[in-house]
Amino acid sequence: MGSILIFFVSVMVWMFRPPLRLRLIFKQMEFVGVKSLFVVVLTGTFTGMVMALQGYYGFRMFSAESMVGSTVALGMTRELGPVLTALMVTARAGSAMAAELGTMKVTEQIDALYVMSANPIKYLIVPRVIAGVLTLPALTIVADFVGILGGYFVGVPVLGINAGAFVNNITMLVGLDDIYNGLVKAAFFGFILSLFGCYKGFTMTGGAEGVGKATTEAVVLSSISILVSDYFLTAIMF
Repeated sequence: MGSILIFFVSVMVWMFRPPLRLRLIFKQMEFVGVKSLFVVVLTGTFTGMVMALQGYYGFRMFSAESMVGSTVALGMTRELGPVLTALMVTARAGSAMAAELGTMKVTEQIDALYVMSANPIKYLIVPRVIAGVLTLPALTIVADFVGILGGYFVGVPVLGINAGAFVNNITMLVGLDDIYNGLVKAAFFGFILSLFGCYKGFTMTGGAEGVGKATTEAVVLSSISILVSDYFLTAIMF
């Protein structure tokens, strides 16, 4: 924990020191955000669809099928959208960060940056952390949208829920605060997955075997931290 804290402080110090390497940031935003779009859309769509299916069977016992829409929307915007997006991006991009930085450490590319008087945290870590914080909320918006859309297509055409009641309950019960708080969670999760992914890769030891170990530890540590922090963020926000 002490090592992670020192690493965190170093990242924050170098993040606000010029120059701001926009080219590297945009490159990492493409890698973390654009290339994760397909898996996020797929995950969000089927999550909304299965929520609608399960919610319908539960609400049908109380003749409250029209509440399926608001349940799907609240579940996606508050919890499942940001959490599942973060877990998917951790598996795809967080692991790649650890593997890439670990390989650079093994091949002494990081040492070469020190020799060239280029701080590796500023050059390698900061763009990845900024990209994680900026792209996770955008991906969460996509996941929320396709999740609600998937719930609509299962609820209305397949299960026969009234379309007007489905949409009306969403507009009445889902507020902007629910969406904003979900996006704040997403930004926090993006920071966690990028920080831990970079930390494990940057501090790995043991050659090629160590790269694989660091990658596995990065995914596990990030996923657990996301789920634990989600509880505390929910307790504070809602």
